[in-house]
Amino acid sequence: MKNLLLITPPFTQLNTPYPATAYLKGFLNTKNISSFQMDLGIEVILEIFSKKGLESIFATSNSHLPSSNLERIFALKQDYIQTIDAVIDFLQGKNPTLARQICSGNFLPEASRFEQLDDMEYAFGTMGMQDKAKHLATLYLEDLSDYIVACVDENFGFSRYAERLGRSANSFDELYYQLNQPPTYIDEITLAILYQKLTEIQPKLVCFSVPFPGNLYSAFRCAQLIKTHFPAVKTAMGGGFPNTELRDLKDKRVFEFFDFITLDDGELPIELLASSFQVPSSNKYKRTFLLENNEVVYKNNSLQHDYKQSEVGTPDYSDLYLDKYISVIEIANPMHSLWSDGRWNKLTMAHGCYWGKCTFCDISLDYIKLYEPIAAKLLVDRMEELTTQTGENGFHFVDEAAPPALMREVALEILRRKITVSWWTNIRFEKSFTADLCQLLKASGCIAVSGGLEVASDRLLELIKKGVTVEQVAQVTRNLTESGIMVHAYLMYGYPTQTIQETVDSLEMVRQLFELGILQSGFWHQFAMTAHSPVGMFPEKFGVVPHQNEITFANNDIQFTDKTGINHDKFSFGLKKSLFNFMHGICFEYELQEWFDFKIPKTKIAPDYIISCLEKEESFNTKPSAKIVWIGARPSNELFTKSKKGKSWEMVKLIFHSKTETVEISLEKEKGIWFSEMLEKISISGDKTITFSQIKSDFELHFEDFELFWYSKQINTLRSIGLLTL
Repeated sequence: MKNLLLITPPFTQLNTPYPATAYLKGFLNTKNISSFQMDLGIEVILEIFSKKGLESIFATSNSHLPSSNLERIFALKQDYIQTIDAVIDFLQGKNPTLARQICSGNFLPEASRFEQLDDMEYAFGTMGMQDKAKHLATLYLEDLSDYIVACVDENFGFSRYAERLGRSANSFDELYYQLNQPPTYIDEITLAILYQKLTEIQPKLVCFSVPFPGNLYSAFRCAQLIKTHFPAVKTAMGGGFPNTELRDLKDKRVFEFFDFITLDDGELPIELLASSFQVPSSNKYKRTFLLENNEVVYKNNSLQHDYKQSEVGTPDYSDLYLDKYISVIEIANPMHSLWSDGRWNKLTMAHGCYWGKCTFCDISLDYIKLYEPIAAKLLVDRMEELTTQTGENGFHFVDEAAPPALMREVALEILRRKITVSWWTNIRFEKSFTADLCQLLKASGCIAVSGGLEVASDRLLELIKKGVTVEQVAQVTRNLTESGIMVHAYLMYGYPTQTIQETVDSLEMVRQLFELGILQSGFWHQFAMTAHSPVGMFPEKFGVVPHQNEITFANNDIQFTDKTGINHDKFSFGLKKSLFNFMHGICFEYELQEWFDFKIPKTKIAPDYIISCLEKEESFNTKPSAKIVWIGARPSNELFTKSKKGKSWEMVKLIFHSKTETVEISLEKEKGIWFSEMLEKISISGDKTITFSQIKSDFELHFEDFELFWYSKQINTLRSIGLLTL
C-alpha cells in the first residue's frame, strides 16, 4: 500500500513520460512519503494498439463506413491484427531487424496516410533505414487512428483526448454533461486499467497531473470512477492546466470529482495534503481550492515557504514502463522528430524565465515570474543519477528559456566529469550564443535547441518585448548550426496590429533562413491571447478588444477582435504548407504567392537580407573578464630549427589531434613552451578559471605584442578545435 498515487491521465507523449509525476515522486522521496506513479496514457495506447485491442476495435466499429479509405482499412483488418504487435515491438526498440521488412514494402497495410510518401521519398536517403521504417510505421498507426476517430471514438488522439472540452471552457456545463453520459470506448479501457491499479496500490490520495486541455476530460472521468468505487480515497488535481486555466474557479460541481485543486509548484501543496492523513486536524493548505460549507474556497494559509530547486530532489522515474514507450517519426526531419522519437530524461535548469518580458506570455504567473536557477554541479549530479536510474543518457531540459550562462557552466561540468550525454533545450536567440559558446555546448553533448523567432519582424519583436532582432536571430542560428547543433524555431502569425505585409515579409525571412540552412525545423502558431499575459491584462495597449464571458471554470484563452480587422486564419494553410516544404529542403524558388489561394502583396524584404546579416564582421575586442578555456587534448611537440638569410632560431611544432582532424602550428620555442603551459592551465580539467586579462598579463611578463600573438593565424587555427572565449 502506498499513501499517494500520482497519475498522468491520457494522453501526452508516446515516446517518453511527461515529467511532472517523476518530479513529484523525487520530491516525496526526500520527505519519506511513499508514492506510486503511472502514465495512464501509454498504458491505454498499448492496450488499444495490440492484437487483442484491434480485434475489439474492428468488432466494435460500425458496419456502415462513411468513406472508401475506412472501407479499405476494415477490409485489411486481418493484416493490421497480424502485424500490430511486431510493429509496436519495433517502435519500442525491441525488434530492430523488422526495419528491413517494413522498408521493403508489402508488409504494412497502407491506407490514405501513405499517399504523402511520394512527396517525401527523397528525405529518407538522409534518415537511414531505421528512421524510414519508424516513419512508415507511424503512418500505419495514423491510419488506424483515423479509423478509430471515424468509427469508434471521435475524441481519440495520440497526444490528447477530448481536447475540445478542455479548451477555453469558461463554463463547466459541457464537460459536466459529457461526464454524465455513458463512458466512451476509450474511457472503458482507461477505467479498467485504473480500477486494477487502485485495487493493487490502495492509495489514500490520488493526484492527477493535468498538463494540457487534452488531459482534462480523462482526469475528471478517472476521478469520477474513484468517487464511485473508492469513496474513501481523496482526489487532487494540479499541473499546467489548472495553474493557467483554473485560477478563477467558482463552480462547486467540480468538487463532485476532486477534493482538492492545487496551483503552481506542487511540492509543498501535495506534502501538506499528504501530511493531513497523519494529522487529520491539520488545516494548512498552500494555494489549494476545496469545498467548505458547500462553497468553493481558496486556501493559502500555510506559512511554510515553497521549496528551493536545490531542495526538491532528483526526478524519480521508477514505476513507469520506460521500456514500453513508442518512438515515432511523423515528419522526415531529424530536428522535428526529437519531440516524438527516443526516450528523454526531463530536467529543468531553472525555475521560471530569466527574461520574463514577452507580452504574449503568462509572465504574471509564478511558473514564469519566479526565476531560480539550479547550480551547475547539482544539475550534473542529477543527470548522472538519472542515467544510473533509467539506463538512458539523453536529456531534455524543459525550461521556458535556458539561461546561457548556466548552460555554459553545465557544459563545462559535463566535460570536466568526462561523461557522455546528449541533451537539448529551449532558448532565447540572444547574442550570448557566440560561436565559441555554441562549440562548447556541442562538445558537451548538446544536439539541438528550440527558440522563439515568433514574428520575424523587428517592429513586432519590439512590441512583443522579445529582446532580439531578426539579424541577431540569424547570427545565433548560424553559430548553432555551424557548431553542429540543430535549430527549431517557434513562429507566430496574427499578433495584434500585425499587417498582411508583415506576415508576408515574415514568411520571406523564414524562407531565407531555411534556404541558407541555418534553421532546420519550425512550427507556425497563430497568436492566442491569454488572460495572464500583458496582452490579455492590458488589451487596449495592443489594439485588441476582448470578448468578455462570465468565468466559473477555465479562464486562459480569450477570444478577441483585432482592430486591424484582418482575418489571420486564412494564412494558416499557406504558412504551414510552405514551412513543411522548406523543412524538407525544397521549393525555395517558389514565389510566395504560390502558397496562397488569395492575392497577397509582394515581399518588401531584399532577397539577400539574411545573407547581409551574416556578413557583418566579428569584432576582435575580447572582454578582459572573458573566460578562456581549452577543451581539446594535450598537444605533442617537436623541436626544430628554422633558418632564414643566414640566421637560425629554435622553433617548436605543436601537434593537436581533434576527433576529426590533426592541426599543426609552429611557434618560437619560448612562446611555444609558454603556450603549452598555458593550455594546461586553461584546460577543461583544471579547477581554476583563467580570464583573458590574466593570460595577457602573464604573456607580457615574458614577451611583447600580445594582440599580434593572440589574434595570429596560428592561434586562430585552434579556435575551431577547442580554444574558446566564453
